[in-house]
Amino acid sequence: MTKLLGVIAIATFALAIAPAQAAKHAMGGCSSANLEKTETAIENMADGDSKFVAQKEIAAAQDSLLNGKMTACGAHLNKAMHATMAK
Repeated sequence: MTKLLGVIAIATFALAIAPAQAAKHAMGGCSSANLEKTETAIENMADGDSKFVAQKEIAAAQDSLLNGKMTACGAHLNKAMHATMAK
């Protein structure tokens, strides 16, 4: 029973960490350079819902970066980048 609880705890931890790591690797991490690239892509977008969503996400990413929340920054940056690719 103890081994089963240990395995469940490890699996839960791994599942909690996986999305953050995927966002970090997909975007190359939260950095000023990645924020700048995404901002440029947003500026070149046509006005609409996707652009509005991307602007909100980039603002949240910048706020997270300034507050040292790198995982949250990466997640918001990833969402902003996906919004730039939406039709």
